[in-house]
Amino acid sequence: MAIVRYNPWQEMKALQRQLNRLFDDVLMPDSWGDFGNLSKFPAAELTETEDVLHLKLEVPGMEAKDLDIQVTVDHVSISGERKSESKSEENGVTRSEFRYGKFSRVIPLPARIQTTNVTAEYKDGILNLTLPKAEEEKNKVVKVNLGEAEDAISSSHGEIKDVRTA
Repeated sequence: MAIVRYNPWQEMKALQRQLNRLFDDVLMPDSWGDFGNLSKFPAAELTETEDVLHLKLEVPGMEAKDLDIQVTVDHVSISGERKSESKSEENGVTRSEFRYGKFSRVIPLPARIQTTNVTAEYKDGILNLTLPKAEEEKNKVVKVNLGEAEDAISSSHGEIKDVRTA
């Protein structure tokens, strides 16, 4: 039996070949119908200002009545269903890359919001949500005096007191 020197690069090349084969199989146009799970989540953009959060969701080809939007103080949940249109073609073949079916997405928010003052606008396939921040989030500046903090820790014998002042 011959002694063969170990070459770690051979294993890396084998792994790369396997991954390439996997992606070649999955990304072939014939299998796009099965690969549609990645497109079921609408793209989102979240912008934060001092007073509000602006959330934009991309949901083209849908009507506002087909969207279900639920807002809590710390997240937004959106779900809906893109229904397929049935067309009959007598002489030709129709190939469609559109995605149909139900989708759902939950987006955590970086700040607590006032759920009673949320506004929404849907235009050209873009859903715009304006989420005003809760009052306690707007005034979240906390000033700590280090001298008081050291006194509070030493005088409490291991217990930490709240020494924040606004």
